[in-house]
Amino acid sequence: MLKLNFAKKLLAVAACASLLASPLMAAEKVYRLKLAETWPTNFPIFGDAPKNMAALADKMSNGRLKITIDSKNKHKAPLAVFDMVRAGQYDMGHSASYYWKGKVPNTLYFTTMPFGMTAPEQYGWFYYGGGQELMDEVYGEFGVLSFPGGNTGNQMGGWFQKEINSVEDLQGLKMRIPGFAGEVLAKLGAKPTNIPAGELYTALERRTIDALEWVGPSLDLRMGFHKIAPFYYTGWHEPATELQFMINKKSYDKLPADLQQILKTAMRTAAYDMYIQSYHMSGVNWDSMKKEFPNIQVKSFPADVIAAMRKANAELLAEKAAADPLAKRILDSQADYMKKARVWTEISDKAYLDSFSE
Repeated sequence: MLKLNFAKKLLAVAACASLLASPLMAAEKVYRLKLAETWPTNFPIFGDAPKNMAALADKMSNGRLKITIDSKNKHKAPLAVFDMVRAGQYDMGHSASYYWKGKVPNTLYFTTMPFGMTAPEQYGWFYYGGGQELMDEVYGEFGVLSFPGGNTGNQMGGWFQKEINSVEDLQGLKMRIPGFAGEVLAKLGAKPTNIPAGELYTALERRTIDALEWVGPSLDLRMGFHKIAPFYYTGWHEPATELQFMINKKSYDKLPADLQQILKTAMRTAAYDMYIQSYHMSGVNWDSMKKEFPNIQVKSFPADVIAAMRKANAELLAEKAAADPLAKRILDSQADYMKKARVWTEISDKAYLDSFSE
């Protein structure tokens, strides 16, 4: 009798083990990923993108894919997200590719380029014009995958404490401006620097810097820059600023194929939603800015300043292409795609706007 009861228990344990090993139960395994973002806690628009992505991934996977987010307030390293993802300290990251140009120069081309593509043009390049494949090549060397992570659209040229009337006014100008645009201004005599979002107002107020660019009315007004820098210049440097989602390749490879697809779909959806949100908030805040802060002086850089910037930009692009075959392939790809797409932009959107402009 004792042997019979023991045998029944063994059969019951075997049955449970068989059930746990079944495809149905295996499919219910929960995968947990940690994401580090460059932005402060609850930072609007930029911080909304990873939150929306994580929520979508959770819902589409029926709870099988859980992504927790650590802001810069927790990990304390806003400009080291790439390093943390690469090392496996975090599975994922949300940041901007041009922040890593000091470590991996070819990463800077995947955020935006001065005088380059607009957001729709750039999305076309990423998804259908070979941009994603080139980004895979750059990041793959470091065991990281990078995907578009949300676009701001055309950014404003920045907040200045003094008016810019000539190229000479750029000499010695201390300005927070990242990416390739910083190199362009440095070539013209300015002193560019990169400062995390949470330190920008203090740096401008204390005259550590003379000017800064951040985003545009979607985010700038809440930062209070208009209180200490009255001149607000239109853009030239970031016509389509694309943020990025990064994933450690080993972490990604551990996910089942369906969760990999769910993750990519969630990232792509959240990225485009950020573009829509940013565009909406820019329109809303521009309207309120004109009503509530009429003393803000909206300016465009003089024609000779823009010409000097374009010349410096072209010279730097030629230098980059000559020095690195991969950089040349990326830059040629962008230039070729923009040449085709811009014709349509001009005959569609620009012609439509010009047809009734006063």
